[in-house]
Amino acid sequence: MKIILTGGTGFIGYSLQKTLALQGHKVIVLTRRPPKNPEPSARFVLWDPMKGGAWQPERAAIQPPMNEQPRAAGAWQNSLNGADACVNLAGEPIAAKRWTKAQKLKIIESRCDATHALAQAIQKLDKKPKMLINASAVGFYGLADGHGPYADETLTEEAPAGTDFLAQTCKAWETHAIRMEDFGLRVVRLRIGIVLEKNGGALQKMIPPFKFFIGGPLGDGRQWMSWIHREDVVGLILWALENSKVSGPLNATAPNPVTMLEFASTLGKVMGRPSLAAVPGFVLKTLLGEMSGLLLKGRRIIPEKALRLGYQFKHPSLEPALRAILHN
Repeated sequence: MKIILTGGTGFIGYSLQKTLALQGHKVIVLTRRPPKNPEPSARFVLWDPMKGGAWQPERAAIQPPMNEQPRAAGAWQNSLNGADACVNLAGEPIAAKRWTKAQKLKIIESRCDATHALAQAIQKLDKKPKMLINASAVGFYGLADGHGPYADETLTEEAPAGTDFLAQTCKAWETHAIRMEDFGLRVVRLRIGIVLEKNGGALQKMIPPFKFFIGGPLGDGRQWMSWIHREDVVGLILWALENSKVSGPLNATAPNPVTMLEFASTLGKVMGRPSLAAVPGFVLKTLLGEMSGLLLKGRRIIPEKALRLGYQFKHPSLEPALRAILHN
């Protein structure tokens, strides 16, 4: 297949890019900053969806302009013509910086502008892609702090959106992706959980304290972690590309979520270290502000659609997944 990939140099995208190329697909990576030593198996095309014709709604509303005239086609827009699929992983990293007002706007804009720009370009094409896999996140369902009547509720793709910042960001992001169904595309909205691999993501930041015998749970440990091995994120994308029955929201989480307490205990066990030094919630709130909710709150998410339609997880349980990451 000819596959257009945005976010192809990131934590998930780079792994996906290599896997697609190994399988013989033609990969075109849309990027603002081509790598210095690009993979010879992929073609890199410059784009900047936040410049020149990007949508400009009232930022409080974050709604796509449905009747806007598409901008003139350029190199990256033309690269979409005749593609079999587009995988859109573009977006400012959620945990890159403290959530100031400006950073929160950047988090929203980077996702919505990229997805809107793709919709603009695809709308004009003579030969449109057959499908879009658009990244989203389990933050769509909102965050719970491990207390209250809904803390342990199991959520599937049928659950409604939450009301906090991340939930509304994901909802706006997905709204732009859904628009492309009007152009005849099969659209998959991939709601990604906490992605585990040692060279990036949350795990990379959690390993050092355990190495120095000061690791432990964050907060009281009762909050849920809906995690997934990076191999299974890539696996789900490949599976969705080839499985015409997959459309709409798709939870990209392992089938066995755990609490933070269980996660820390298991990580310590795999590393041969104790899990004792809990970090109090108020410390994280002081250091990180609103962004501390990413660590202190979570939801119990189940990949109901993937399981029902037959995806076989390579890493369904936490301890074997961590051993595969840390001891291979």
